[in-house]
Amino acid sequence: MAYSETRIVIGGLAHVPVLIFIANFLKGKFEIKTEEKKDTVVKGEPVKIIEVKNTVVKEVKAEAIKEISNKLDSIEQKADEVYEKVKKKKKDKKKKKNNN
Repeated sequence: MAYSETRIVIGGLAHVPVLIFIANFLKGKFEIKTEEKKDTVVKGEPVKIIEVKNTVVKEVKAEAIKEISNKLDSIEQKADEVYEKVKKKKKDKKKKKNNN
């Protein structure tokens, strides 16, 4: 069946919006988008500087520091002793397993 010229022209014009939509869709997919650069300014508060002038540690504080360091040393010694005992027990268990 043959179509008239007017019908063909009207059919072509009806498809124009569809073709424009497809063209814009493809353009949007492949378009290089540029990012807008924004300048941001951060205002910081000035830092307070505290100057310490020749502080003297009192004798009481010095004694307390010595006591604490002595206690720390004793704790370290006890920890070493416990570590050695545990290590020795593990060796003894391994020997017993190997002997059985």
